[in-house]
Formats: sequence, C-alpha cells, structure tokens
Amino acid sequence: MAGNVKNMGLTSLDDLFKSEQERQQDTNERILNIPIGEIYPYARQPYSIKRPTPDLVRLMDSIEQVGVAEPLIVRPRTEGGYEIISGHRRDYCARTVGLESLPVIVREYTDDEADILVVDYNITREDLLPSEKARAYSLKLEAMKRQGERTDLTSLQVGEKLKGKTSVSVLAEQVNDNVTTIQRYIRLTKLIPPLLEQVDNGGLKVTPAADYISHLSEKEQAALLVIMERDEVSPSLGQAKRLKELSEEGKLDSNVMEVLLREDKSLARKVTLKNDRLQKYFPPSYTPKQMEEVIIRLLEQWQRKKLREQER
Repeated sequence: MAGNVKNMGLTSLDDLFKSEQERQQDTNERILNIPIGEIYPYARQPYSIKRPTPDLVRLMDSIEQVGVAEPLIVRPRTEGGYEIISGHRRDYCARTVGLESLPVIVREYTDDEADILVVDYNITREDLLPSEKARAYSLKLEAMKRQGERTDLTSLQVGEKLKGKTSVSVLAEQVNDNVTTIQRYIRLTKLIPPLLEQVDNGGLKVTPAADYISHLSEKEQAALLVIMERDEVSPSLGQAKRLKELSEEGKLDSNVMEVLLREDKSLARKVTLKNDRLQKYFPPSYTPKQMEEVIIRLLEQWQRKKLREQER
C-alpha cells in the first residue's frame, strides 16, 4: 500500500505520518542505526532543545533506561552525515546519557519541505515559548510562500482545498490559530534577543512587544531594555504605542523613554532583600515566611513610633 502511494506521487507529508506497519512494508525505508557523530541538528530549527521542561526530563529518563524507542527522521547532508528533521530532543538526550548510535529513518527532503516539517513536528506542543512560536511561524510561512501555488506540503489533510488562500491563512488553519495572532508572533522576531527573552519570561507582554516595540530601531530597543532592567518597569500597551509614535517622529531617546515609562505608574517600589543579608538576624530554623512575618511586625512597630513622634 505504501509503495503504491509513493508511486502515485502523493504528498511527502502523507509519507511523514506512515504507521509502523506501513514502514515495515516499505522496503525502501528501513530503520538504520547511525553513529551519533554523523547526525547533526537542523540549522534553522526554531525550538529550544535544552530547556528543562517536564517532558524533556521524562524523555531523558526513558532514553537512559531503555534507549531511543522512536527513530529520528533525518535527511542526507551534502557535506556528509545526516541532518535531523524530527528528533532533536531525542538526539540531545541520547548524547547527554552517552549513547553512541541512534535509530533513524533517512528521507529526501528539499529545504522548503524540511523547513515546514521541522516546524510541524513540534508546533502543537503546549509548553512552547513565545520566541519558539515566533521562529516556527516565521520559518514555515517563508517556506510556504516560496512554494507558491504548491499545496502538497501546506496542508495537514490530503485534499484540502487551498486555492485562493494566502499562505498565512493556510497556516492559521493548520495550527488552529488566527491570522492576527500568527502575524503578531512573527513580529516578535524583530525584537533584539534580550527583549525577546523578556517576553519569554513574562517581563514584557506579547501584544505591546509585537505591535509596537518591535517597530523601534535596535538602538532604541537596547535603550528601552536598560531602563526596564534598571527601574524594573515594563511598558503598558498605551506606553508602547506612544514609544512607537515618538520613534516614527524621530523624537525618541532615553530621556523621553524614562519620562514616558513613569507616567501612570503607582509609587509602589520593589525592594529585594538577599538571603545572606537576612539570615544573620534569624535562627537557622526560620523559614522565609517566618522571616517575612517578623519583618512586617517590626515595620509596623516602627511606623507607629514615627506617628507618635509626629503627634508630639
């Protein structure tokens, strides 16, 4: 059956999701054991392989105990060896635990096909960072645009009618997201890396970052980052919009940014006390919660004392 499908010239994406039984029936597609030194990551893959997610920890434990159960999908490299299309995290875990070879299935893919498939293998993961989605959407959309009228690799369902649709509309259907959200994530790729990290860690929200801050020059973004880290502030949606407007008018500099970011901000200040400074005042058995309660009581006493002094 698989051989007939291949001969009919159907989609490579269809081949991608063959069952194990179909693979075994296909004499041209065998699982090979390849020395790990001959296997290389895909140069444009958009995901953070080493980020210590619960899934990665479980995968590491499994590979350490029983090895790599699911073969990697790779393609031949012109320089020799093989390039990973699917299985970057399996490859990382295998190297970490010291495996010397990996089971792989070798397939021929063009660069555009590889870009699309590398994205598709992980795009539905729930733990993706905004930066990962940004790079993944951008990589796949560019590949789809280069394909032009081709639809064999731009649909998750064989036979889906795509004629007359823009590439971003097709992508939106495939990843079950809306066009605006996809375009917003792609705009994040215009941020300097440290600001993109701020988006990943929640210090900067996606919408102001994508819709407005991504339009600032690299110099302006760098200046904004300095202020954000120094003053522990983050621009609101309205402030980010104003930053973009001032940038377009040629009126944005560090001083203007500082004034703008102070607007509509409460006077609440954040103070961080390091453990090594606090610990000498408390018994070793005290928990952080107990230390906090003592500090609050002392501050309340100090405040009452100040009030009495003012009344005199």
